[in-house]
Amino acid sequence: MNRRFALLLVISAALGVGALHVLAQQSGNSRQEGQANPSADPDADRGNAGTTQFPLAAPAGKDSGAVSKAPAGAANQGTVDEKTWKYGHRFDPPPNAKIWNPVKLKLMRGEKVTGGTVSAASDPSTYCAMANAGYDFIWTEMQHSPREWDNVAKMWEACPHAKAVPGVRVAYANEREIQHAMDEGALVIVIPTVRTFEEGVAGRDWTYFPPLGKRSQGAGQAYSAAFWGNVPGGYRNTINQNVVLIEMIETVGGAAQAREIASIPGVDALFAASSDLGNFSGYKQGDPDYERLINVVHDAALAAGKRLCGPFAWLDRPDFTCFQNGSETAAIERGVATELGPLKNTQAKPEVGPYAK
Repeated sequence: MNRRFALLLVISAALGVGALHVLAQQSGNSRQEGQANPSADPDADRGNAGTTQFPLAAPAGKDSGAVSKAPAGAANQGTVDEKTWKYGHRFDPPPNAKIWNPVKLKLMRGEKVTGGTVSAASDPSTYCAMANAGYDFIWTEMQHSPREWDNVAKMWEACPHAKAVPGVRVAYANEREIQHAMDEGALVIVIPTVRTFEEGVAGRDWTYFPPLGKRSQGAGQAYSAAFWGNVPGGYRNTINQNVVLIEMIETVGGAAQAREIASIPGVDALFAASSDLGNFSGYKQGDPDYERLINVVHDAALAAGKRLCGPFAWLDRPDFTCFQNGSETAAIERGVATELGPLKNTQAKPEVGPYAK
């Protein structure tokens, strides 16, 4: 047994040496093949700019002077300057691309658009019930809500292709807020309390990809097949044509600059904020000073060819075509009232106990 075991060890050792020899030969052959075909071996690419899959790469260890000197055939010559940069065609939408966001389509047609508000709820089932109730989009409230973006993402994820598209009123015109909204799948962005032209531009910049805006390309469920990853033409190439941007005029200062705000490319509509225009002006609906501010917003939208939004109570107000509807709690109450009719709030009143009064 010992002699047989020893013999097996010798044979195994011999086979091992042979295998190593074969591997060494294969490695050498691969390197020789890699020299003939550099792209086959990533290691062979290092330090050989101009002969690899990076033919325009800077030479190893040398200053290429690229900041002022462009490669042959480049569209942008001279010194690199963002202000004069000619944007390329890598992300152009396909020719004759059609709109796939139904809210954008209705706005473009001048039809009346409704948005149902999800304000207090954080449960996906409540969100989905609102999203399938008949509204055009859901106004997910983030300005006056304690919820965080992970909760919003879960609600939208529960029914991304519900009848109403996901929309949101963000807290402010901020890169973090708006890019979170867009990356999670929003198709309608509402910017509150836009006071100046500069704030209006900031809201536009973080909503849109270049060249119109400054949104960076990252990750998020918006890019997934469950959301918009399979839309005709692709999400990155068509979202700029499909997102809806609404900017709210809520202050006297915002009204004063409403024409400039409405003129910003990419802004689809102005929202005349019924409550806060009263809050910031000190007047109520019907007062001449209040009505003047509403009309200022009206005139600004019409002059720029943009849509005009307001509360659903203004459904019959001239030229208003998009509306914020009530919250999920109000919708439940309205639904119950319709269902029960005269039987609503007819509970019995015991003479004793907590329900007595």
